[in-house]
Amino acid sequence: MNNIFAKGQLSGLKGMIGIALLGLLTITDAQAQFRRSNFMPYSSVGLGIGTSSYYGDMAPYGRPFVSTFELMRWHVTGNYTRHFTPRLAGRASFTWARIVGDDYTLNNSGPQFGNRSFARNLHFRNDLKEFAVIGIYKIIPDGRSADRRPLVSPYVFAGLAAVAHNPMARMPEVDGRQWVRLQQLNTEGQGNPGLDKPYSLVQLAIPLGFGVRYKIHPKWDVSAEVGFRFTTTDYLDDVAGNYADPALLKDELARNMANRSAEPIAARKGGDRKDGLSRFLQGPPYNIETNEPFGAIQGTNYGAPGSPRGNSPTLNDTYMLGTIHINYILGSTIKCPPLK
Repeated sequence: MNNIFAKGQLSGLKGMIGIALLGLLTITDAQAQFRRSNFMPYSSVGLGIGTSSYYGDMAPYGRPFVSTFELMRWHVTGNYTRHFTPRLAGRASFTWARIVGDDYTLNNSGPQFGNRSFARNLHFRNDLKEFAVIGIYKIIPDGRSADRRPLVSPYVFAGLAAVAHNPMARMPEVDGRQWVRLQQLNTEGQGNPGLDKPYSLVQLAIPLGFGVRYKIHPKWDVSAEVGFRFTTTDYLDDVAGNYADPALLKDELARNMANRSAEPIAARKGGDRKDGLSRFLQGPPYNIETNEPFGAIQGTNYGAPGSPRGNSPTLNDTYMLGTIHINYILGSTIKCPPLK
């Protein structure tokens, strides 16, 4: 399976590179065509703030509303945009976004209460640093110059991004609930013979989305957009594969962070887990009636080496950014009149 997954990742990388090259050729060709036209290219700079949501092993795609809004966090961004033609633009941006996942929070009520994810009791937070280059297609074209752009301009975009990340989680309550970086712990046994290599802290992503720009002044726009980032990793949350043999993990902290099913308190926010874990044990395959679920689960095969730790071994992690930008129009290059 690891070989298949690696081939899929390689194929995904090739596809991303192909998209980027196609976008570059399209922009270059468009520049050549419109250099002979009356359009006056212009630039803008912008700042934005907004929301960030994560989808992955702790925020399932099958529950999109809960996954989007229950643990929504924040991001800030800055960008430079060059409008090459009435319809085509290119943007370079840097974004700092926080994403969060928590088995306890998403499964502590309703029909999910006491399910397998509740019993797993994992959580994380990850501060993403994203540098993206994207192409923008304006559905309503600009006029021949920046000051003649339309009042309302919807657009779609796609591109390529590099994302630096480093997932963290809180240590158990007995250790002071400090945040610790997870990649260095190799919580799924990464690096051992027959298992995956430690995952990289820099990944590629494909941004895809749509937005609308509104002209509030000849020199100012505001815009709102929603963009998804489809990444090349399943480890934004440090969860992807199976539980490792505890003997393969490097130290006691790694073992504690790898399997947290017997912890009485949900470490991120301190919720009591007794009722939910009791309900999990009373269902199949265990059918155990107990008032001491934290000891009982350690006597089962839950979390046994080779059993699933992640929920979606064939899907990589994704995040979504909803952004409000304010953009300042730099305008076209000013040409000096010829000397007489």
